[in-house]
Amino acid sequence: MNLGERYEVKQAAGHPIQVEVPGSKSITNRALLIAALAEGTSVLKGVLFSDDSRHFLQALIDLGFPVDVDEAHSIVRITGFGGQIPKKQASIDVGSAGTAARFLTAYLGLSKGEYHIFSSEQMKRRPMEELLSALEELGTRIDYDEEQYHFPFIIGSSGVKKYEVTIDVEKSSQFLSALLISAVLFEKDFVIHVQGHHGMAYVDMTVKMMEQFGVCVVCPEEDTFCIPGNAAYRAGEYQIEPDVSAAAYFYAMCPVLRVPAKVAHVHWDSLQGDTAFLHVLEQMGCRSVEEEDGIRMIPPEDAFVGGIFDLSAFSDQALTLAAIACFANTPVTITGIGHIRYQECDRLKAIVTNLTGMGITCSQPDESSIMIQPGKPHVCTIATFEDHRVAMSFAIPGLVTPGIMIENPGCCRKTFENYFEVLEIQVCR
Repeated sequence: MNLGERYEVKQAAGHPIQVEVPGSKSITNRALLIAALAEGTSVLKGVLFSDDSRHFLQALIDLGFPVDVDEAHSIVRITGFGGQIPKKQASIDVGSAGTAARFLTAYLGLSKGEYHIFSSEQMKRRPMEELLSALEELGTRIDYDEEQYHFPFIIGSSGVKKYEVTIDVEKSSQFLSALLISAVLFEKDFVIHVQGHHGMAYVDMTVKMMEQFGVCVVCPEEDTFCIPGNAAYRAGEYQIEPDVSAAAYFYAMCPVLRVPAKVAHVHWDSLQGDTAFLHVLEQMGCRSVEEEDGIRMIPPEDAFVGGIFDLSAFSDQALTLAAIACFANTPVTITGIGHIRYQECDRLKAIVTNLTGMGITCSQPDESSIMIQPGKPHVCTIATFEDHRVAMSFAIPGLVTPGIMIENPGCCRKTFENYFEVLEIQVCR
């Protein structure tokens, strides 16, 4: 599907939605790193292939890991060497992949060797200081090519200085997940103290996946994580769940189009915290039914109602909720999202820019919240700021607003490269 520089959203057909979405980006990237840290060959099934995961895979190949990719069947085989990196000197490029950038930085920073890490211009602007300063405290050597605490840099370790560190997660929970996953490199018990509570649902996912691969994380007290010394991941076969973050866009269409929406293989026992977004839709008047092959969302019988919703634990859905909030009958206030200014773009700015462009009134009660008034969107061009989630979220109002254009739709390649194709086939046909 050749999207070009702009894409005009097609009008919805009005029939029930039933789709499949790619594998989870969050689970895919965690599984890739854990498989590289394990001893032996792991077979990962249901892998998401996108710009992010391809950068991660190429980085592992450039580090010398045997990697066999079967993209047609969504399978990757990775042979790990118990935490050892085959090449002691290498250069890798993490592109704009925040997960790869944070996870591989921690792994390489705690490993003996010298590794040059490059990134896109977008990733250069994203927060890294909290993770990098924690690694330096642990004994990591970092030589910055340009600006301190930003890519590109040369990183490696000549030996661990301590086995306890404090990490601030207010800008990204990936800092904590990165340290947790690579903590198997320590010979002694490793303790992480946490400041902040942003995105802890993703940390819960990390801990559960570590346990699935044989490493138990202990939390002796709140905001403290302990990983036993000489812990080791077990290689094996692992099935990756469908991406609930991607599924959320189709569930969000349910109240807007007033049709049921079902995403295959999404269930309440998912590792992914974004299932909480479905509960937000329930609070707004929708109803869900878990069926054998996935969760079905049913539109409100009466009004689609507004309210106040704290999305601090699943903030990737702030854009999704913001894009459909104007269809509620009362204002929608989204709280706990100040940190989204530091993601692929300033997502609060993106929300305000695009809602204003559609003629929807919004305001910011404080630096971590936004209030959106009911209204009818009008024709505009959605500025995506090269952010995949902006493009996918703000396509939803276009399904009922003829003429809405999406700028740079190809940015969806980051996580869901055929999103607009699925939209046309399954929703607009």
